[in-house]
Amino acid sequence: MKSSTTSDIEAWEDEGGAARGARAIGAASIESSMTDAITPGSIWIAEGTPLPKSLVLQNEPASNGWATVKTARSTFEKELQDSGWTLFFMAGEIKATVFGFDRQKTLRTALQRLIAKVTAQNCNSMEIAEVTSKSFLKVPYVSVSAHPRHLQKGQVFSGHR
Repeated sequence: MKSSTTSDIEAWEDEGGAARGARAIGAASIESSMTDAITPGSIWIAEGTPLPKSLVLQNEPASNGWATVKTARSTFEKELQDSGWTLFFMAGEIKATVFGFDRQKTLRTALQRLIAKVTAQNCNSMEIAEVTSKSFLKVPYVSVSAHPRHLQKGQVFSGHR
């Protein structure tokens, strides 16, 4: 008998399966928590970016050197403003589309592609705008779009990571 993986269980549940119980704990749960953070409105910041001392980031071991802002959006923006920092919004949306049957893996791959595009623009953060899951000829795919952002102290854009 073949053993079930987390993605098999999720696929079965998505198709109407009733078993919602224990899942594998360990690497799968870490990957799941990282991909759970890839949601519209979430802000990702590159590790090593200078930050105000009051800023709290959520980082998972498999996050590829980027972390999400853990505090509420309004609190985060207020802390930045109070400490003299600016989160610049860059014009234009970037998008990554990845085909695959493992949703977590496709989300991680899409995030990697977005990170490459953001760093190419000399930005140190991004805001996820949209996450969609669809299929083409019964092959599932995930599209993730984001806006490059740049976090720095001061009001004049420097473009330095």
